[in-house]
Amino acid sequence: MTDSSHTEPPFDLTEGILELVAEICEGLGRLSVDLPAERSILLRRANRIRTVHASLAVEGNTLSLDQVEAVLDGRRVTGPASEIQEVRNALEAYAQMDSWNPGSRVDICAAHGILMAGLVDRPGTFRRGAAGIVGGEEVVHVAPPADRVPILVSSLLRWLKDATVHPLVRGSVFHYELEFIHPFADGNGRLGRLWQTLILSRWNPLCAVLPVEHVVRDRQSAYYSALRQSDAAGRSTPFITFMLGAILEALEKAAPEKLHEDGTEVGARLRARSRARSDQILAALVDGPVSMGELATALGLHSKTGALKRTVKALLEADLIEYTIPTKPSSRLQKYRLTK
Repeated sequence: MTDSSHTEPPFDLTEGILELVAEICEGLGRLSVDLPAERSILLRRANRIRTVHASLAVEGNTLSLDQVEAVLDGRRVTGPASEIQEVRNALEAYAQMDSWNPGSRVDICAAHGILMAGLVDRPGTFRRGAAGIVGGEEVVHVAPPADRVPILVSSLLRWLKDATVHPLVRGSVFHYELEFIHPFADGNGRLGRLWQTLILSRWNPLCAVLPVEHVVRDRQSAYYSALRQSDAAGRSTPFITFMLGAILEALEKAAPEKLHEDGTEVGARLRARSRARSDQILAALVDGPVSMGELATALGLHSKTGALKRTVKALLEADLIEYTIPTKPSSRLQKYRLTK
């Protein structure tokens, strides 16, 4: 977000972003059929524990998953007092998430007040001094001046309420823009991730059972890299792409845990579809090298989808297929062939 009061944050709806949105919607649609309501409730509790653990781990909290669960259950936990307080605060914030309005400045400040209670001075109030984002030992981002924060936050919340772009994109844009503004002295990262979950769960409640925070934790360097790339570009497009990829990965990770009422494992069916796609690709290469576009046509696809690209990548990593131009993987003349 550029340092202005414009109500439209800059980003591009690329073909890759639209493909990711379509794949996520398709996956959530399958889960909405395959996941019984009572199972969803159990998974939401389990995912709240994983989410709090992962989100705080990104911020340097060292408590284990079992310790986070112990805090939730009211059991005694041995560890740094500040880290235990962080866990208590985050669990309370996620517990209250359903009562908040994503477009409310009062609610976003209240959420920060809960997340950072007992950890910072004046929790829930905007910062008064300079701030930035640090990834490891590197300064990733320098935030706008403190006197610009109120108008930038108000502008962003107005955009969130009025935007017509898909909620998956809207949540990612808001997350990035909140990190850019960095409205609070501390706790902006965990608040941004919480608020994106809130935005998505308002659109589809199943988003509350996806382990997105775990993916972000596992890909933490890529998370900060996407922030840097978006800052450099002056547009949140790289960060949107990263977050949608993380959501899709979380959806795929969650699938094996979802059981249908008749005991059929959704994850097994997803893996079966993946194997079938791999077999189709291998069959298409029997007669000689084929480009990505030709593979899409052979599989009856309208475009080079993200699922196709991921399957090709997996086959390359498994040494079942190879590049015809190995020294230039991104060449427009690139094709794929079976290995010996």
